[in-house]
Amino acid sequence: MGVFDCRGVELDGIRTGDGPPLLMLHGAGGPGSLGPAIAKLADQFEVLAPHHPGFGGSPTVDEISSVDDLSYLYLDLLDELDLSGVTLMGFSMGGWTACEIAVKSTARVARLILVDPVGIRVDGRPDCEIADIFNVHPSKMPELVFHDPSLAVLPADMNEEQQLLAEQAKVAAVRYTWEPYMHNPKLRGRLHRIDVPTLLIWGASDGIVTVAYGEEYTSSIPGARMVVIDKAGHQPHLEQTDRFVSEVLTFAQPALAAE
Repeated sequence: MGVFDCRGVELDGIRTGDGPPLLMLHGAGGPGSLGPAIAKLADQFEVLAPHHPGFGGSPTVDEISSVDDLSYLYLDLLDELDLSGVTLMGFSMGGWTACEIAVKSTARVARLILVDPVGIRVDGRPDCEIADIFNVHPSKMPELVFHDPSLAVLPADMNEEQQLLAEQAKVAAVRYTWEPYMHNPKLRGRLHRIDVPTLLIWGASDGIVTVAYGEEYTSSIPGARMVVIDKAGHQPHLEQTDRFVSEVLTFAQPALAAE
């Protein structure tokens, strides 16, 4: 039995903490980097962090093969759990998924936090292209993902279970993001539909999607603002956890004060 059961789809994941609901959607690398942030945020929120189908302990589901499909899965999950006033947070591919949710419905969502999201295309801006993670040698990935590449866990340093999870994540990521690569051509034109307060958090050294890409993303969402975290790459929640958590808590203060 999965941690989450949504209309017959069982998802592994984490549900912990006490407070207003925080739904965290992990990126294409899998849920592994979320641990430190979850531990700190669970002091203030009830954190719900499902593993997308095909990642971690969640089985692949034939009918769920795109980010659009994921967005409907999580809209159904919010209904199934009868949640309201949700802080919706997405990381990279999970940020893209969160946007796809928010342009469809924010009936159960009170605020949106996007952490180095992919999902849109910025034409005519080479500095805004999304790095092709599927064609980069594994030894080069740490330089794209981290401000401090020494923090990366390389395949040679993984145990057998970690290697298996990493391979599963790569297969699942290809399934969701390969064609078209890491974006929905129609999404940027729909971002005006997001009608809840929105914060984008970006790592200053992100080599997957640059700060310039983040600025374009921010300008496409009404009223959104962006915070850039120094000495952090594509995973600011991992490299600068305390600063990341501080920004989240400041932004979500109205929900915390209401508890």
